[in-house]
Amino acid sequence: MESFRTVGLIGRPGVNPQVEETLMALLAYLDSRNINVILDEATSSNITSDGHQRAQRKILGQTCDLVIVVGGDGCLLGAARDLARYKVPLLGVNRGRLGFLTDIHPAEIEARMDEVLQGEYSVEQRFLLEAQVKRDGKMMGESSALNDVVFHSGNSVKMLEFELYIDGDFVYRQRSDGLIMSTPTGSTAYALSGGGPIMHPRLDAIVLVPMFPHTLSSRPIVIDGNSEIKIYVSPSNDFKPLLNCDGQGGQVVEPEDWLYVRKRSHPLRLLHPKTHSFYEACRSKLGWSEVL
Repeated sequence: MESFRTVGLIGRPGVNPQVEETLMALLAYLDSRNINVILDEATSSNITSDGHQRAQRKILGQTCDLVIVVGGDGCLLGAARDLARYKVPLLGVNRGRLGFLTDIHPAEIEARMDEVLQGEYSVEQRFLLEAQVKRDGKMMGESSALNDVVFHSGNSVKMLEFELYIDGDFVYRQRSDGLIMSTPTGSTAYALSGGGPIMHPRLDAIVLVPMFPHTLSSRPIVIDGNSEIKIYVSPSNDFKPLLNCDGQGGQVVEPEDWLYVRKRSHPLRLLHPKTHSFYEACRSKLGWSEVL
Protein backbone atom coordinates (compact mmCIF):
# COMPACT_ATOMS: atom_id res chain seq x y z
CA MET A 1 0.00 0.00 0.00
CA GLU A 2 1.33 3.41 -0.96
CA SER A 3 0.79 6.51 1.15
CA PHE A 4 -0.55 9.41 -0.91
CA ARG A 5 0.69 12.55 0.83
CA THR A 6 0.98 14.75 -2.27
CA VAL A 7 -1.65 14.49 -5.01
CA GLY A 8 -1.65 16.20 -8.40
CA LEU A 9 -4.84 17.26 -10.20
CA ILE A 10 -5.26 17.45 -13.99
CA GLY A 11 -8.38 18.39 -15.94
CA ARG A 12 -9.70 20.56 -18.76
CA PRO A 13 -12.37 22.78 -17.17
CA GLY A 14 -12.49 25.17 -20.14
CA VAL A 15 -13.83 22.38 -22.36
CA ASN A 16 -16.47 20.91 -20.02
CA PRO A 17 -17.98 22.98 -17.15
CA GLN A 18 -18.64 19.76 -15.22
CA VAL A 19 -14.89 19.17 -15.05
CA GLU A 20 -14.48 22.34 -12.97
CA GLU A 21 -17.26 21.20 -10.64
CA THR A 22 -15.53 17.85 -10.09
CA LEU A 23 -12.10 19.44 -9.63
CA MET A 24 -13.45 21.77 -6.96
CA ALA A 25 -15.12 18.84 -5.19
CA LEU A 26 -11.81 16.93 -5.24
CA LEU A 27 -9.93 19.96 -3.90
CA ALA A 28 -12.37 20.28 -1.00
CA TYR A 29 -12.16 16.54 -0.28
CA LEU A 30 -8.36 16.38 -0.34
CA ASP A 31 -8.02 19.55 1.75
CA SER A 32 -10.32 18.02 4.37
CA ARG A 33 -7.91 15.06 4.57
CA ASN A 34 -4.87 17.36 4.93
CA ILE A 35 -3.39 16.08 1.68
CA ASN A 36 -1.04 18.41 -0.18
CA VAL A 37 -2.47 19.22 -3.63
CA ILE A 38 -0.56 20.44 -6.68
CA LEU A 39 -2.60 21.71 -9.63
CA ASP A 40 -1.48 21.15 -13.18
CA GLU A 41 -0.48 24.55 -14.56
CA ALA A 42 -2.83 24.36 -17.56
CA THR A 43 -5.67 23.17 -15.33
CA SER A 44 -5.23 25.90 -12.72
CA SER A 45 -5.62 28.72 -15.26
CA ASN A 46 -9.32 27.86 -15.62
CA ILE A 47 -10.38 27.40 -11.99
CA THR A 48 -10.40 29.64 -8.92
CA SER A 49 -8.31 28.12 -6.17
CA ASP A 50 -6.14 30.02 -3.71
CA GLY A 51 -3.46 28.48 -1.57
CA HIS A 52 -2.62 25.54 -3.83
CA GLN A 53 0.67 25.07 -5.61
CA ARG A 54 0.57 25.18 -9.41
CA ALA A 55 3.23 23.43 -11.47
CA GLN A 56 4.09 21.97 -14.85
CA ARG A 57 3.43 18.28 -15.41
CA LYS A 58 7.11 17.46 -15.09
CA ILE A 59 7.00 18.72 -11.50
CA LEU A 60 3.82 16.72 -10.84
CA GLY A 61 5.60 13.61 -12.05
CA GLN A 62 8.64 14.26 -9.88
CA THR A 63 6.89 15.23 -6.64
CA CYS A 64 3.41 13.64 -6.50
CA ASP A 65 2.56 10.25 -5.00
CA LEU A 66 -0.64 10.13 -7.11
CA VAL A 67 -2.11 12.15 -9.98
CA ILE A 68 -5.89 12.30 -10.44
CA VAL A 69 -7.13 13.05 -13.95
CA VAL A 70 -10.63 14.50 -14.37
CA GLY A 71 -12.10 14.27 -17.87
CA GLY A 72 -12.48 11.75 -20.65
CA ASP A 73 -10.10 9.04 -21.78
CA GLY A 74 -8.40 11.55 -24.09
CA CYS A 75 -7.37 13.66 -21.11
CA LEU A 76 -5.90 10.62 -19.38
CA LEU A 77 -4.08 9.57 -22.55
CA GLY A 78 -2.29 12.93 -22.63
CA ALA A 79 -1.39 12.69 -18.94
CA ALA A 80 -0.10 9.14 -19.47
CA ARG A 81 2.21 10.20 -22.29
CA ASP A 82 3.62 13.01 -20.13
CA LEU A 83 3.87 11.23 -16.78
CA ALA A 84 4.54 7.51 -17.40
CA ARG A 85 8.31 8.07 -17.30
CA TYR A 86 8.06 9.32 -13.68
CA LYS A 87 6.32 6.12 -12.46
CA VAL A 88 3.62 8.12 -10.65
CA PRO A 89 0.27 6.26 -10.65
CA LEU A 90 -2.73 7.87 -12.37
CA LEU A 91 -6.35 7.66 -11.23
CA GLY A 92 -9.15 8.71 -13.59
CA VAL A 93 -12.50 10.39 -12.80
CA ASN A 94 -14.83 10.13 -15.78
CA ARG A 95 -16.25 13.34 -17.21
CA GLY A 96 -16.17 12.12 -20.80
CA ARG A 97 -18.23 9.61 -22.76
CA LEU A 98 -17.16 5.95 -22.47
CA GLY A 99 -14.47 6.21 -19.84
CA PHE A 100 -12.55 2.93 -20.18
CA LEU A 101 -9.56 4.52 -18.43
CA THR A 102 -11.29 7.12 -16.25
CA ASP A 103 -13.44 4.68 -14.34
CA ILE A 104 -14.60 6.60 -11.22
CA HIS A 105 -18.09 8.08 -11.56
CA PRO A 106 -18.27 11.71 -10.30
CA ALA A 107 -21.14 10.85 -7.92
CA GLU A 108 -18.91 8.27 -6.19
CA ILE A 109 -15.79 10.37 -5.71
CA GLU A 110 -15.79 10.46 -1.91
CA ALA A 111 -16.58 6.76 -1.47
CA ARG A 112 -14.00 5.63 -4.03
CA MET A 113 -11.34 8.08 -2.77
CA ASP A 114 -11.90 6.87 0.80
CA GLU A 115 -11.16 3.34 -0.44
CA VAL A 116 -8.04 4.44 -2.30
CA LEU A 117 -6.65 6.38 0.67
CA GLN A 118 -7.26 3.33 2.87
CA GLY A 119 -5.23 1.18 0.50
CA GLU A 120 -8.17 -0.56 -1.16
CA TYR A 121 -7.07 -0.33 -4.78
CA SER A 122 -5.24 -2.21 -7.51
CA VAL A 123 -2.50 -0.99 -9.84
CA GLU A 124 -2.14 -2.09 -13.47
CA GLN A 125 0.92 -1.71 -15.66
CA ARG A 126 -0.07 -0.49 -19.13
CA PHE A 127 2.68 -0.26 -21.75
CA LEU A 128 2.94 2.56 -24.28
CA LEU A 129 4.22 2.52 -27.85
CA GLU A 130 6.86 4.81 -29.28
CA ALA A 131 6.91 5.68 -32.97
CA GLN A 132 9.74 7.10 -35.06
CA VAL A 133 9.93 8.39 -38.62
CA LYS A 134 13.30 8.09 -40.35
CA ARG A 135 14.33 9.49 -43.74
CA ASP A 136 17.66 8.44 -45.26
CA GLY A 137 18.71 7.23 -41.82
CA LYS A 138 17.92 10.59 -40.19
CA MET A 139 15.32 10.95 -37.42
CA MET A 140 12.46 13.15 -38.65
CA GLY A 141 10.12 12.84 -35.67
CA GLU A 142 9.07 10.67 -32.75
CA SER A 143 6.12 10.41 -30.41
CA SER A 144 4.40 7.99 -28.04
CA ALA A 145 0.93 6.51 -27.56
CA LEU A 146 -0.97 4.67 -24.86
CA ASN A 147 -3.82 3.65 -27.19
CA ASP A 148 -2.53 3.39 -30.73
CA VAL A 149 -0.20 4.48 -33.49
CA VAL A 150 -2.06 4.97 -36.77
CA PHE A 151 -0.37 5.18 -40.19
CA HIS A 152 -2.94 6.42 -42.70
CA SER A 153 -3.48 8.22 -45.99
CA GLY A 154 -4.44 11.49 -44.32
CA ASN A 155 -6.61 13.82 -46.39
CA SER A 156 -6.14 11.78 -49.56
CA VAL A 157 -8.83 9.40 -50.79
CA LYS A 158 -6.16 7.30 -52.52
CA MET A 159 -4.99 3.95 -51.27
CA LEU A 160 -1.71 3.81 -49.44
CA GLU A 161 0.97 1.26 -50.40
CA PHE A 162 3.49 0.05 -47.85
CA GLU A 163 5.55 -2.93 -46.72
CA LEU A 164 5.30 -4.37 -43.22
CA TYR A 165 8.15 -6.05 -41.32
CA ILE A 166 7.99 -7.58 -37.82
CA ASP A 167 11.29 -8.26 -36.04
CA GLY A 168 13.02 -7.98 -39.41
CA ASP A 169 10.78 -10.54 -41.14
CA PHE A 170 8.84 -9.40 -44.18
CA VAL A 171 5.09 -9.84 -43.51
CA TYR A 172 3.29 -8.36 -46.53
CA ARG A 173 3.01 -5.59 -49.04
CA GLN A 174 -0.39 -3.95 -48.70
CA ARG A 175 -2.64 -1.42 -50.39
CA SER A 176 -5.14 0.05 -47.93
CA ASP A 177 -6.16 3.23 -46.13
CA GLY A 178 -3.50 2.49 -43.52
CA LEU A 179 -2.63 0.42 -40.47
CA ILE A 180 -3.66 0.71 -36.80
CA MET A 181 -1.02 -0.52 -34.32
CA SER A 182 -2.71 -0.82 -30.94
CA THR A 183 -1.82 -1.73 -27.37
CA PRO A 184 -4.27 -3.82 -25.29
CA THR A 185 -5.38 -0.51 -23.75
CA GLY A 186 -6.28 0.82 -27.19
CA SER A 187 -7.99 -2.37 -28.33
CA THR A 188 -11.34 -0.95 -27.15
CA ALA A 189 -10.81 2.28 -29.10
CA TYR A 190 -10.06 2.89 -32.80
CA ALA A 191 -8.81 -0.66 -33.36
CA LEU A 192 -12.17 -2.02 -32.19
CA SER A 193 -13.99 0.17 -34.73
CA GLY A 194 -11.67 -1.19 -37.41
CA GLY A 195 -12.64 -4.80 -36.64
CA GLY A 196 -9.82 -5.67 -34.25
CA PRO A 197 -10.14 -7.95 -31.20
CA ILE A 198 -10.67 -6.79 -27.62
CA MET A 199 -7.55 -7.64 -25.63
CA HIS A 200 -7.36 -7.88 -21.87
CA PRO A 201 -5.14 -5.07 -20.47
CA ARG A 202 -2.76 -7.57 -18.86
CA LEU A 203 -1.78 -9.09 -22.22
CA ASP A 204 1.72 -8.32 -23.47
CA ALA A 205 0.71 -8.00 -27.11
CA ILE A 206 0.18 -5.55 -29.98
CA VAL A 207 -2.62 -5.86 -32.52
CA LEU A 208 -2.18 -4.70 -36.14
CA VAL A 209 -5.47 -3.79 -37.81
CA PRO A 210 -5.49 -3.01 -41.58
CA MET A 211 -7.76 -0.11 -42.55
CA PHE A 212 -9.97 -1.02 -45.51
CA PRO A 213 -7.40 -3.31 -47.19
CA HIS A 214 -7.71 -4.05 -50.90
CA THR A 215 -7.67 -7.81 -50.27
CA LEU A 216 -10.28 -9.95 -48.52
CA SER A 217 -7.56 -12.03 -46.83
CA SER A 218 -6.03 -9.14 -44.84
CA ARG A 219 -7.03 -9.61 -41.21
CA PRO A 220 -5.90 -8.23 -37.83
CA ILE A 221 -2.74 -9.84 -36.46
CA VAL A 222 -1.85 -10.09 -32.76
CA ILE A 223 1.92 -10.10 -32.17
CA ASP A 224 4.27 -10.23 -29.19
CA GLY A 225 4.39 -6.98 -27.24
CA ASN A 226 8.19 -6.80 -27.50
CA SER A 227 8.19 -6.94 -31.32
CA GLU A 228 9.70 -4.21 -33.45
CA ILE A 229 7.38 -3.08 -36.25
CA LYS A 230 8.87 -1.51 -39.37
CA ILE A 231 6.93 0.02 -42.23
CA TYR A 232 8.47 1.03 -45.53
CA VAL A 233 6.46 3.69 -47.37
CA SER A 234 6.39 2.74 -51.05
CA PRO A 235 7.81 5.26 -53.54
CA SER A 236 4.72 4.67 -55.70
CA ASN A 237 2.65 6.84 -53.33
CA ASP A 238 2.16 10.25 -54.97
CA PHE A 239 0.87 11.90 -51.76
CA LYS A 240 2.10 12.36 -48.19
CA PRO A 241 0.58 10.02 -45.57
CA LEU A 242 0.33 10.81 -41.85
CA LEU A 243 1.41 9.09 -38.64
CA ASN A 244 -0.75 9.81 -35.57
CA CYS A 245 -0.20 8.80 -31.95
CA ASP A 246 -3.39 8.67 -29.85
CA GLY A 247 -5.07 10.84 -32.48
CA GLN A 248 -2.81 13.81 -31.71
CA GLY A 249 -1.32 16.07 -34.36
CA GLY A 250 0.08 14.12 -37.26
CA GLN A 251 3.63 13.56 -38.49
CA VAL A 252 3.84 14.02 -42.26
CA VAL A 253 5.48 11.01 -43.91
CA GLU A 254 7.24 10.98 -47.29
CA PRO A 255 7.50 8.12 -49.80
CA GLU A 256 10.55 5.92 -49.01
CA ASP A 257 10.46 6.84 -45.31
CA TRP A 258 10.80 4.11 -42.68
CA LEU A 259 8.49 3.98 -39.66
CA TYR A 260 9.55 2.22 -36.46
CA VAL A 261 7.07 1.26 -33.73
CA ARG A 262 8.01 -0.57 -30.53
CA LYS A 263 7.18 -0.77 -26.84
CA ARG A 264 8.21 2.24 -24.79
CA SER A 265 10.57 1.48 -21.90
CA HIS A 266 8.46 3.18 -19.19
CA PRO A 267 4.97 1.72 -18.60
CA LEU A 268 2.04 3.63 -17.15
CA ARG A 269 0.90 2.78 -13.62
CA LEU A 270 -2.90 2.99 -13.71
CA LEU A 271 -4.69 2.85 -10.37
CA HIS A 272 -8.23 1.43 -9.98
CA PRO A 273 -10.61 1.18 -7.00
CA LYS A 274 -11.10 -2.39 -5.78
CA THR A 275 -14.56 -2.47 -7.35
CA HIS A 276 -13.15 -2.04 -10.87
CA SER A 277 -13.68 -4.89 -13.34
CA PHE A 278 -12.53 -4.86 -16.96
CA TYR A 279 -15.37 -7.18 -17.97
CA GLU A 280 -17.98 -5.06 -16.20
CA ALA A 281 -16.60 -2.03 -18.04
CA CYS A 282 -17.05 -3.87 -21.35
CA ARG A 283 -20.59 -4.90 -20.42
CA SER A 284 -21.70 -1.43 -19.40
CA LYS A 285 -19.82 0.67 -21.96
CA LEU A 286 -20.17 -1.58 -25.00
CA GLY A 287 -23.72 -2.64 -24.27
CA TRP A 288 -23.02 -6.37 -24.05
CA SER A 289 -26.01 -7.02 -21.76
CA GLU A 290 -28.57 -4.88 -23.55
CA VAL A 291 -31.79 -6.60 -24.62
CA LEU A 292 -32.76 -5.83 -28.22
